[in-house]
Amino acid sequence: MPSPGKYWYHATFSTRNSWLPGDPRGFRSREHRIHSSGDHRNPPPKGEHEGLHAHTKSISGEAIVLNQAQRAIAGEAVRKTMKKHGHKLLVIAVGGMHVHMLVELPNVLQDAKDVIGFAKVSASMRLNETMPGKVWARGGNCKPIRDEEHRRNTFGYILDHRDEGAWVWTFRDAYGVEG
Repeated sequence: MPSPGKYWYHATFSTRNSWLPGDPRGFRSREHRIHSSGDHRNPPPKGEHEGLHAHTKSISGEAIVLNQAQRAIAGEAVRKTMKKHGHKLLVIAVGGMHVHMLVELPNVLQDAKDVIGFAKVSASMRLNETMPGKVWARGGNCKPIRDEEHRRNTFGYILDHRDEGAWVWTFRDAYGVEG
């Protein structure tokens, strides 16, 4: 049960230039002006929006990829930011090019996105010594959790990123709980 005025969200954000318009894994532009016929689970047909992707890559820098040490730095910064501002965090996974977390945030979506913005700034500041410049892509996503089953499934989904090499922290780590 969320705290009054708050809601559970599956929040995600990516590193800079890691998922560009025209991406063969599928994409949606802001406000869905352009989008592919697929997504990362069901990729679009090979070559769809290939020209757009090539153009976007040519005007963008290299994709930012966090190494293992940087993943831990970013994850700890985000975790501490959430704690400092009183937002309950159940699990966070920081991969090479994206972050997933299950977090309790204000039930006004724009306020929730603003909190994610603060977390990204905090992580960038901590990473500045080893990775100067812009680290994170603009925006991110906050999907509301519908019910307890959805929350459990999201928790498991995020936790599974450990198998992909992500740095992962759960509320269990905070209390020294095994399993």
